[in-house]
Amino acid sequence: QVQLVESGGGLVQAGGSLRLSCAASRSIFRINAMGWHRQAPGKQRELVALITRGGSTNYADSVKGRFTISRDNAKNTVYLQMNSRKPEDTAVYYCYANGGSNYWGQGTQGTVSS
Repeated sequence: QVQLVESGGGLVQAGGSLRLSCAASRSIFRINAMGWHRQAPGKQRELVALITRGGSTNYADSVKGRFTISRDNAKNTVYLQMNSRKPEDTAVYYCYANGGSNYWGQGTQGTVSS
């Protein structure tokens, strides 16, 4: 099992930046993929960014060029750097890991004011 704890959420103005962190309870070296999803009020949860064990990344079209996902295997942590944030980025952000089973964090709120 893997427990995931997100941190770094908060309120920023449009155009600002925020970095989310997701700390795993065990080594992420062999975890197939880790990523971030988000869910805005009244909307379905959607994939934001994904990074594989080999370092390949995938992004939602809406965040390409603005968000960057990375992983630090030594710290068992995955990051999401969010730049040039827009009001429509406001959502609860969930960390995700696929290590045989799917694991989710509790979520962290990221709000962008216009």
